Amino acid sequence: MPFDSKVKVNTVVRPSKRREMPEGLWTKCEECGETIYSKTLEEDFKICPKCDYHFTLSAPERIAQLMDENTFKEMDKHLRSGDPIKFRGPKAYVAKLKEDSEATGLVDAVITGEGLLEGVRTAMGVTDSRFIMGSMGSVVGEKLTRVIEHATDERLPLVIVSGSGGGARMYEGMFSLMQMAKTSQAIAKHHEAGLLFVSVLTNPTMAGIMASFASLGDIIIAEPKALIGFTGPRVIEQTIRQKLPDGFQTSEFLLEHGMIDKIIHRKQLKPFLRQLITTFST
Repeated sequence: MPFDSKVKVNTVVRPSKRREMPEGLWTKCEECGETIYSKTLEEDFKICPKCDYHFTLSAPERIAQLMDENTFKEMDKHLRSGDPIKFRGPKAYVAKLKEDSEATGLVDAVITGEGLLEGVRTAMGVTDSRFIMGSMGSVVGEKLTRVIEHATDERLPLVIVSGSGGGARMYEGMFSLMQMAKTSQAIAKHHEAGLLFVSVLTNPTMAGIMASFASLGDIIIAEPKALIGFTGPRVIEQTIRQKLPDGFQTSEFLLEHGMIDKIIHRKQLKPFLRQLITTFST
């Protein structure tokens, strides 16, 4: 039968069924671009299976990794930052504190306390770069000082895990700078008591944090490829008008130049800390 061009053919167009992909199911590696199943990443200490890049861990994640299950007792949870200099800028300090608290579930940029590390009673502090870049204000300095003094009084080994790109907190002016001396003095008394302090540097550990307690460990260890220093490489280059060496301020560069004692892969961190504590603690 010949085709009649005048005959209209009704075509039913069915809408395609598109399955929505749940958010957060996959994570892209910041180093190599590999797409990783998020659940697998969580179960593997947040380490890229392709390039071994160490993703940033929150303070609660870090404590869960290092402390024996259900043994960690947090200290000074009630401490909250005030607004001592009535800071005003694009965003008020009070507003910034509230915003970061809601985003992270933390009240400030550090969690401190004590627990068992492979069965050994240990005092610990962990800064969290998600909260105002892990910067040190009055509360961070006070909580760290208290846990250091607690470790001294109880004759406990001390581990502080640093992750701060913010240094001293500008929102508090001189009050934040005072925390550098306060934490350093507490560390000195812990040292005088003949007790062990292990400083663990993660990406990033910068500015006032690195210029105070983070650099005062009896043993200083770092995770691979962490950025560690006082001022960032770009600022230094602009200041001295010179090109910096490749890998400047990375864990590997600092190890080569004697600034840190060892680089430890995240999966080996807990047993290595246990080994240090049992070897050097009195």
